[in-house]
Amino acid sequence: MSDTSWSANSASVCLDGAEVKRLRESQKLTQLYVSKVVGVTTDTISRWENNRYPTIRRDNALKLAEALEVPLELLLRKEDEDVESSAPSSSGTPKKLFIWVALGSLLLTAVLFLTMRTVAPPMSIAVEAHRDLPRHAAPGFVLPVVIELSQSIGEGGFILREHFPKGWQMLQAAPPASSLDNVNGVARWIIKSGERLERISYLLQVIPETLPGVSQSFEGEVVAGGDRNPTVSSIHDDKQIMVAPVHWADDNADGIVDDGEMLQASFLIEEMAGVHIDWDRLEALWDAGGYRWDAGEESFVPQPPLSSEVAPQ
Repeated sequence: MSDTSWSANSASVCLDGAEVKRLRESQKLTQLYVSKVVGVTTDTISRWENNRYPTIRRDNALKLAEALEVPLELLLRKEDEDVESSAPSSSGTPKKLFIWVALGSLLLTAVLFLTMRTVAPPMSIAVEAHRDLPRHAAPGFVLPVVIELSQSIGEGGFILREHFPKGWQMLQAAPPASSLDNVNGVARWIIKSGERLERISYLLQVIPETLPGVSQSFEGEVVAGGDRNPTVSSIHDDKQIMVAPVHWADDNADGIVDDGEMLQASFLIEEMAGVHIDWDRLEALWDAGGYRWDAGEESFVPQPPLSSEVAPQ
């Protein structure tokens, strides 16, 4: 059998470095990002891509395939020898050939029998994620986003990928994103095996040029389940936000941050302890009994509501 051939039980595999580099660059992924997913240095990734190592460990190859989001087979070097080279020698006698075929059949039957008895049922999704968005986002203003996590099965790590409107700026995140692209609106978090995380929080600034009255979309997914049985699930719940001159805490958009809304905002701020939200400014809007949007300053200004009119939207 060829030196470069591969089987599911091999301890090492032969990597096609040029293909690895092509796939990484086509997805605009950095060597630093890939090295974090695999758990090696950027120098090691560079050596792999330049075929400095003839073989690598199979578990590292699986992690590399996960980082590039492709099947492992696409990353392996093709066999150089003909399949015929692994066939039995024509000089063997028919009797020897029969014995080898019989032994192989018995071994295959035993393996299938043990596999059917011991294989575990497929694991369900190990991680569920639920996004919590405000109803409104003002042009140029900053809004809070929370992704609640539930890790129900297993101890393996996972990758959470969040897609927010292109051009909007992620200013802060807790924990910090492992990879961030504000131009295309993509952030990734790599959560390693053994780490327990209840939520991901971040602050997002709307670009001032965003037109009011237009709904903007959020998407995301979680890749979990380990190297051998990866699963991909979408981030659930809130996926749309309306751009309007309404404060994110003003849930019913009546121009007033009332007591109930202030209480909910305080719970949210407490959950987002890893990022900074200006509590004093929010409290000023609450104390005033109303607010208005200052487009020039791209900010909300305290303003008591008129006795006979609803505060302007």
